[in-house]
Amino acid sequence: MALIVHKYGGTSMGSPERIRNVAKRVAKWARAGHQMVVVPSAMSGETNRLLALAKELAPPRATPAYHRELDMLAATGEQASSALLAIALQAEGMGSVSYAGWQVPIRTDSSYTKARIESIDDQRVRADLNNGKVVIVTGFQGIDDEGNITTLGRGGSDTSAVAVAAAMKADECLIYTDVDGVYTTDPRVVPEARRLQTVSFEEMLEMASLGSKVLQIRSVEFAGKYKVPMRVLSSFTPWDIDINEEAKSGTLITFEEDEKMEQAVVSGIAFNRDEAKISVLGVPDKPGIAYQILGAVADANIEVDVIIQNVSKDGKTDFSFTVNRNDYARTVELLKEKVLPELGAQEVVGDTKICKVSIVGIGMRSHVGVASKMFRTLSEEGINIQMISTSEIKTSVVIDEKYMELAVRTLHKAFELDQPAA
Repeated sequence: MALIVHKYGGTSMGSPERIRNVAKRVAKWARAGHQMVVVPSAMSGETNRLLALAKELAPPRATPAYHRELDMLAATGEQASSALLAIALQAEGMGSVSYAGWQVPIRTDSSYTKARIESIDDQRVRADLNNGKVVIVTGFQGIDDEGNITTLGRGGSDTSAVAVAAAMKADECLIYTDVDGVYTTDPRVVPEARRLQTVSFEEMLEMASLGSKVLQIRSVEFAGKYKVPMRVLSSFTPWDIDINEEAKSGTLITFEEDEKMEQAVVSGIAFNRDEAKISVLGVPDKPGIAYQILGAVADANIEVDVIIQNVSKDGKTDFSFTVNRNDYARTVELLKEKVLPELGAQEVVGDTKICKVSIVGIGMRSHVGVASKMFRTLSEEGINIQMISTSEIKTSVVIDEKYMELAVRTLHKAFELDQPAA
């Protein structure tokens, strides 16, 4: 008998019929002798619907008090889907009980709309499991020290599921989603993309941070930190599929020590269209410049990705970095108002028509020439590289957005990701 956590996304919970199928699938696992904890998302579209209502009524300026109410409101989506799933399980003859995050409780900090989990008390859940019940815990939310309801931000249900699995030392956390696993790249861009049987946590972390949308990055961080075995699999397989077949389907995210991790040099190609490049030109080349520019950006809670400082000429240099496209206008405005006058730089220029393409693989640690092969492949297609960023297991390039699909397709072929694994 194993303790298993299932997580279902909004699409899987999208209608009474789909909730009934989820209940039948969970009941199948419970009848096979497993202790079951389920973390569902809100029904698809529900969170957006609630937040749109709030937007219509919102005050002119967003304050912490307003964000508190947003969390109060958004948390009801998961509360509804959790209760509906509990009811559907009861109709299947299974004992079940649903809890909101604050009833468990799942303790978080007080950063409304993007809170972080601090601890989970598993006593109440364990007592129910020992009494033979299926326990449903709302994803995406918790409670802070003052008793305020908080939410974890987009994709927070993945993080909740992994955190619950970690706290309860679950045998496996199964993330059911509308894709049937992790692919070498997005099959919508490269139809020959293959599903990976296994991928290491480090690779998954890089892919998630580089734009692969299968898993939310914080959930992968959590799973890696607490060594929670995680599997991504399809919620659209028939609910009565053989449980042993289901338990081996999808992609298992493993730890690097696991066997046969040596094979592929590159495991996947990630890309991100949501980037914009900003350059501060004619910056005096002296110590502390990077901090002066990026410190102000960080203080505004804007994340910076790739950073390049050019070679100095006549005591001046150019400093370029990328941010999320949504933060572009705000960053440029901030630099022009606050940073340029202090620095004595010449001007700020930007480009929103860029994208980032990355190759990822733990095999890159022990193989030379991987980056140069990437650069050669792109140059043969006439694709100019604007910026480069590397880590031990990834190489990312910033290129013109119009070449993104071509770059992904040619790199996928060059690194033979369309070939079945040996």
